[in-house]
Amino acid sequence: MVIYIGADHRGFKMKAELTTFLKTKGYQVVDVGAKNYNENDDYPDFARDVALNVIENYENARGILICSSGVGVNVVANKFERIRCALVTNSNQAYDSRNDDDCNVLALPVDYINNETAKTITLTWIETPFSNEERHKRRIDKINFIEGIVSRPVNKDSFSQ
Repeated sequence: MVIYIGADHRGFKMKAELTTFLKTKGYQVVDVGAKNYNENDDYPDFARDVALNVIENYENARGILICSSGVGVNVVANKFERIRCALVTNSNQAYDSRNDDDCNVLALPVDYINNETAKTITLTWIETPFSNEERHKRRIDKINFIEGIVSRPVNKDSFSQ
């Protein structure tokens, strides 16, 4: 599994620590940015890049996004077809987001959790499989149906300027 990680300036330090931590645990982590601290960067850019990478490698990829509240990156990521992003502040939510909802992107709020909590949440989230229970599959099928009506497919070329 490849884990794509992205953060704006507010999540920049947590992203660096989480990336190092995940690599020491043996995970393949790809940092999509921000590559340098820039207090004027914008979270939608990094949320878009993580979502697009996860979409390209849907079966074998997950994403992690970090910003101040987690809300902004969560909103952006969930605009993309086949992305189910969960804003998580504790390991119980992390577990449920994977077990029940098969979320493939994790949004972390640097203003509400510390680095150690982020590590615990992330490990729980990565290590929890989807339950495959019929009721959970049924609900995800309904989400996918709605998504198919209201979304349109995109690829990286859609965003070239």
